[in-house]
Amino acid sequence: MTRPGTPLRPVWSGPLGMHQPGTSVLHRAPALRKLAALALAGVVVLVVRGAASALVALAVAVACHAVARLSWHRTRSGLVRVGAVAVLVGGYQAWSRGWASGVETAADLVALVLLATVVTATTRADDLLDALRRAAGPLRHVGLPPQTVALAVSLMLRSVPVLLHAAHESRDAARARGLGRSPRALVVPAAVRMVGHARATGEALAARGIGEG
Repeated sequence: MTRPGTPLRPVWSGPLGMHQPGTSVLHRAPALRKLAALALAGVVVLVVRGAASALVALAVAVACHAVARLSWHRTRSGLVRVGAVAVLVGGYQAWSRGWASGVETAADLVALVLLATVVTATTRADDLLDALRRAAGPLRHVGLPPQTVALAVSLMLRSVPVLLHAAHESRDAARARGLGRSPRALVVPAAVRMVGHARATGEALAARGIGEG
């Protein structure tokens, strides 16, 4: 239980928790088409080389964000860590292979993350999972039901905030015992909590007969 007066720590709700309702053309576009466009954008970014093309991809991502009329405040808060990683990776590439390679790497990374953010922010979680189920339809020919694929992805994404919450609880407990710098005091309790969560999830699925046969 949370003590009175204790501020609640915001817990990241995962990509499926970033949906922002709206009426833009991207909000109205079918989820499967948006996922296909995102996959195509990823291929184009990887295949087309050069700093100029990377900056164009970043400009397109910013334009899509503007067309969708999404909140820049929410997007900025989610891109802070990605931006830091992009700066570090781009800086290393610039040092080892030249500034053009550094700009290309950083711009490509931010562009892809921003495009993925636009897709998740303009699409409801149920629509995304339904689109994933339909996209996985051909897998039924190799004995893998599309519903199982969609369920596995859903469980994976929904486990991310549980993992973060377990890590925060373990860190707070370790600090309370004066072990805030002990990796063992941080990792072991979090791992135990996640194993317990996984077993509880598996037992719940088994009780409903999911995955049998």
